[in-house]
Amino acid sequence: MQDDLKLITDMNMDTFRFSLAWSRILPNGTIAGGINKAGVDFYNSLIDKVLARGLTPFVTIFHFDTPQVLEDKYGGFLSQNIVKDYVEYAELCFKLFGDRVKFWTTFNEPMIFCAFGYGSGSTAPGRCSPYVSKACGARDSSTEPYIAGHNLLIAHAEAVRLYRTRYQPAQRGQVGIVQVSHWFIPYDAASDADRHAVKRSLDFMLGWFMHPVAFGEYPATMRRLVGLRLPEFTKEQSDMLKGSYDFLGLNYYTSNYAQAAARAPDRRQPSYGTDHRVNQTGYRNGIPIGPPAYTPIFFN
Repeated sequence: MQDDLKLITDMNMDTFRFSLAWSRILPNGTIAGGINKAGVDFYNSLIDKVLARGLTPFVTIFHFDTPQVLEDKYGGFLSQNIVKDYVEYAELCFKLFGDRVKFWTTFNEPMIFCAFGYGSGSTAPGRCSPYVSKACGARDSSTEPYIAGHNLLIAHAEAVRLYRTRYQPAQRGQVGIVQVSHWFIPYDAASDADRHAVKRSLDFMLGWFMHPVAFGEYPATMRRLVGLRLPEFTKEQSDMLKGSYDFLGLNYYTSNYAQAAARAPDRRQPSYGTDHRVNQTGYRNGIPIGPPAYTPIFFN
């Protein structure tokens, strides 16, 4: 820990962004299951050391690591039960650390968590349809990414509302969410189809979680192409989601070319990975679009 903080200050950084591990604080997922004092002490020590070095802590509450006990109990983010448990955990964090932490993010890169965890099965919890990967078993890449994302967005909105009403007035902090997106360029600049493919790519990557927190609904492109597989927000949920951030984080890694798919996806094998009807690639005529880069951006 001390070596990491020294590196940050040696580079003349003024902030330190880190994530809390849910199960490190609540090993059984809920307060009723017990609070891990050693985990709380660790994060208190870390926050104090960050502040002692003149750094501002940016704390992420959830970073891809659903407690296994909740995954086993009801399927994690595939169940609406996750909303209550997540908000309880978030409130505990506000209580424990909010006297010193003034910048909170509810979730890190929800698009990655839902698309890779429930669509391609390449990250935890490793779920996808057998036609996407034989390693996943009998899952459903056509619905589960959207269900998990829907419950995640409601949990985000509930946590933001709780912080704003119960903790923000006294703690005077801010709360936001960290999105992720590539930039996209038409594979063929003269092709109207490829220019439309750019818009679909952005809607399915950035818009999936950005549009709801700004406007209370999913992008029209997603509603049209996904149809009934995409859950709907109630009016209360929509109103709660609108403007549910004080600041936004954007993780940007690289750009890709977007090329309109030659044909519509197979209706017998629907999945998040093909719903946008775009072929995305970092190469054109064998030449890379550019070197990958990581640039986290925060703005009010």
